Amino acid sequence: MKLQEAVSIRLIELLNAKNMTRYSLCRKIAMSESTVYNIINDRCKSINLSTLFLIAHGLDMSPSEFLDNELFDKDKIEIE
Repeated sequence: MKLQEAVSIRLIELLNAKNMTRYSLCRKIAMSESTVYNIINDRCKSINLSTLFLIAHGLDMSPSEFLDNELFDKDKIEIE
């Protein structure tokens, strides 16, 4: 699985778990809806580390908590 796809899946899982919409996340972290939409729909070629930090903080978690998921196991991730 590509890294971008894993981030997309993880973000969708966390938004659902927290009963949070993309819109409310965007408002909370002052990020454009199109950026979050593109991440969720796996349309980003790469995801900036600062973007990942903002998203994690918007979900009230640390980046390490965001990445602490089997989706990101080194044997499962393809990094381009």
